[in-house]
Amino acid sequence: MMEKKKFALIGASGYIAPRHMKAITETGNELIAALDPYDGIGIMDSHFPQANFFTEFEMFDSFIDRYHRENSKKIDYIAITTPNYLHKSHISFALRAGCDAICEKPLVLNPSDIDDLKVIEKETGKKTNNIFQLRLHPSIIALKEKITKELKQNPDKVYDIDLTYLTSRGKWYFVSWKGDEKKSGGIASNIGVHFYDMLCWIFGEVKENIVHLKTPDVNAGWLKLEHANVRWFLSVNYDYIPQNIKESGQTTYRSIKVDGDEIEFSGGFRDLHTRSYEEILKGNGFHLDEAYNSIRTVSTIRNSDVIGLKGEYHPFCKKVK
Repeated sequence: MMEKKKFALIGASGYIAPRHMKAITETGNELIAALDPYDGIGIMDSHFPQANFFTEFEMFDSFIDRYHRENSKKIDYIAITTPNYLHKSHISFALRAGCDAICEKPLVLNPSDIDDLKVIEKETGKKTNNIFQLRLHPSIIALKEKITKELKQNPDKVYDIDLTYLTSRGKWYFVSWKGDEKKSGGIASNIGVHFYDMLCWIFGEVKENIVHLKTPDVNAGWLKLEHANVRWFLSVNYDYIPQNIKESGQTTYRSIKVDGDEIEFSGGFRDLHTRSYEEILKGNGFHLDEAYNSIRTVSTIRNSDVIGLKGEYHPFCKKVK
């Protein structure tokens, strides 16, 4: 039987934090300490009621330092589920504390942040693991295998892709850090970064990046990849969800069409964080270099001028008034 690994968690009250707690539980490991300025996190009772909990970073830092000196078994991993703009700082802390980091998407906000973290990895000998759960989704793995096979037969093939992702958010979203571009990176970073990673993973690096729309609740544009032209549309506005989806009572709509064929991947998301942890624990995590494509893409989108509805824009753009 494998020895239990010891974890700490920064951002314990975050939306995605329970999936990390569940993953630590389901991989048979132990949460030693958690940090969050918000203390209403009864969810911990379902997983690790005995974990030490802190609302102040300084107390958490002191605990980690003392724990490593007083125990023969150190904390192996620090999981990070904090607001996006804090990721770089918290990854840096984890590495310097002698732990490997496991960080939610987006890993950081800018490509230069990855370069900085690579220096710290070299100094500490520790690693950063990014959660790219779509790379572990069975439908996406099958798509990659299909495309790889087709490109071997026809290396010059270029696919036409439509990516649509709508996930409804209430007024709270725009008041929270997620609605502040400086903190979240904007919609492309918040809800799109793992899709860009998946597309680059399958179809190659971005060669051209055009932005058609950029509003507080919509981002849309066009990407030229090595082997694909991608029209994409992301929104947190319920109004843009197709009527048949609304009638079914759903508030989220995901669609990827490759050469007109729909790729079905709406299910199978439930256990992907546990799968991610399983791979990380086996040494198969996705590290800093693999984050470059998606982080460079969202950074470019954030800093690009909007050209309006010209050229190859996503058909949903016409819905936006």
